[in-house]
Amino acid sequence: MNKTYRIFISHSWKYGDAYDKMVKFLSEHGISYYDHSVPKNDPIHTNGSDEQLHDAIDAKIKGCSGVIILAGVYSTYSKWINKEIDISLLYGKPIIAIEPWASEKTSSVVKNSANKIVKWNGKSIADAIRELF
Repeated sequence: MNKTYRIFISHSWKYGDAYDKMVKFLSEHGISYYDHSVPKNDPIHTNGSDEQLHDAIDAKIKGCSGVIILAGVYSTYSKWINKEIDISLLYGKPIIAIEPWASEKTSSVVKNSANKIVKWNGKSIADAIRELF
């Protein structure tokens, strides 16, 4: 019987294709999971306050097994990714940093907070989830 992981996938909806590819990788590599990410259709994204979004992210991370964060250079400048890291560390949640495919520059902020850094590769991501979560 497969374990079902409780995963928070950090993402910016501006880069929604990366989130979609991550979800595909998980399915292709036999990872059964409950998605703790704040969904795109949640009205907090468009109509909520920063405090409401923070509280929603906090609640999602608090109940998850671990956090996946894409370590693209944009992550360094995202106030929300930095808050997700802080919340993850507060609750002792392991963080997997994913280095984007063919990237020359990555986020040292994300990588320095990660328990494991892997490349943008489905098998590597699945192995890291099984190891840490």
